[in-house]
Amino acid sequence: MHFRPLHDRVLVRRVEAEEKTAGGIIIPDTAKEKPQEGEVVAVGPGARDDAGKLAELSVRAGDRVLFGKWSGSEVRLDGEDLLIMKESDILGVIETVVPLKQAA
Repeated sequence: MHFRPLHDRVLVRRVEAEEKTAGGIIIPDTAKEKPQEGEVVAVGPGARDDAGKLAELSVRAGDRVLFGKWSGSEVRLDGEDLLIMKESDILGVIETVVPLKQAA
């Protein structure tokens, strides 16, 4: 099935939760929180401003994003749990930075 969000909506796939803490302690399923990080699967065309002009969204499919704990509506498409949320519910985009080489 192909799904296309409308207006300023974004379809997000949650990233899997960590199984261990930084110290190596295994987290049981009952103590895990839902991750607040995800990958954008699809985006809508954008919202219209007061003049009727289409304002494109800042996120694109494939972006890794952070969102609020209670953001979005959970949906199940093709057996996969996804979130539909407004672009304003997204807190930011995670960008990978290539480390600079240190001078010898």
